[in-house]
Amino acid sequence: MHTPMSLSKQLLIVDDDQEIRELLNEYLTRAGFEVLTAAEGNEMHRLLTQHSPDLIILDIMMPGDDGFTLCQQIRRDSQVPIIMLTAASDETDRVIGLELGADDYIAKPFSPRELQARIKALLRRAEFRQPETKEKELPRRLRFAEWVLDTLSHQLTHDDGSRLDLSGSDFMLLSMFLQQPGAVLDRDTISDATRGRESLPMERGIDVQISRLRQKLGDNGKSPRIIKTIRGSGYMLIAEVHEEP
Repeated sequence: MHTPMSLSKQLLIVDDDQEIRELLNEYLTRAGFEVLTAAEGNEMHRLLTQHSPDLIILDIMMPGDDGFTLCQQIRRDSQVPIIMLTAASDETDRVIGLELGADDYIAKPFSPRELQARIKALLRRAEFRQPETKEKELPRRLRFAEWVLDTLSHQLTHDDGSRLDLSGSDFMLLSMFLQQPGAVLDRDTISDATRGRESLPMERGIDVQISRLRQKLGDNGKSPRIIKTIRGSGYMLIAEVHEEP
């Protein structure tokens, strides 16, 4: 039996703007979350040695290490969900954040209510989607193309012996394809499974996720061996999938 999500979840807000930290701290605390705040990277790392937050809200523009650098540092050791706070007009920031392993983004200025909805969606995904995958009893090791995925460690091993650790969103995306080889997955299906919501009109986040995964797999979208774009429909895994002993 699950307790209400907001009653047991801890959030870490990393933003050099004191007014934003205080606003979000007050709003999200009233919503039932436990909130930690940091003004810059060193303070964030200190808190991460003492706590294990369920989600991190990370601003991009900060003194010292920026949000991109901090996102990379977090991803070396953790798959905790990350929401990036970006400039309203800068699509490049959003794309880079997703490529570095962020799970979602929200543009400034934003409403705390929208941010809370994004937080809940990501926490639902982390709490329910991953156990749901386990209930389907994915084999421990799955081979496709020249890769083997360990579904427990989230680690990919190439035939040449090199290894790659997948972020939570990349693992979930790849798992979706491996469970349904030959099936066309549309953007809304992918977005709902990996981000807890349908894709928004003109949103490029799913395409960026697919591109990032292809790049990690060494797959070329123009002449794909693993994931093929089905124009106007979505994406399909075209590699054969086999269970490995």
